[in-house]
Amino acid sequence: MPRRREVPKREVLPDSRYNSELVAKFVNVIMRDGKKSVAEGILYDAFDIMEERTKEAPLEIFEKAINNIKPVIEVKSRRVGGSTYQIPMEVRANRRTALAMKWIMTYSRSRSEKKMSAKLAGELLDAYNNRGASIKKKEDTHRMAEANKAFAHYRW
Repeated sequence: MPRRREVPKREVLPDSRYNSELVAKFVNVIMRDGKKSVAEGILYDAFDIMEERTKEAPLEIFEKAINNIKPVIEVKSRRVGGSTYQIPMEVRANRRTALAMKWIMTYSRSRSEKKMSAKLAGELLDAYNNRGASIKKKEDTHRMAEANKAFAHYRW
């Protein structure tokens, strides 16, 4: 964090197909080694697979999946008097979205399907239906915060 001034947030231009900033940000999360066109191809293929399976608009499925995964509360470590406590903290809105996207990518990469687009489509559909590894991660995060509620008074 700089001492002198606030660092301005960079604007993400909406993607070309769906004209959505959320999709553009997710493309950036998928992207590896600066290969944006490959990342876009993976996401758009995943959207096609989702549309094929559900006969619903893929953008709506994607947005609902992201909203289902967003954590409300998380724990942060805080050192107080020689011991470290896990303190439950509310998650800021932009961090919620970032965590949801990161979890989707992490768990879709570890799935067993052959192609990345199929893995991503599967994880997004699972999240849309409130099941899957990324939903479990959110629930575990909430459970940790609930278990450490006693240390909430150490919040800063």
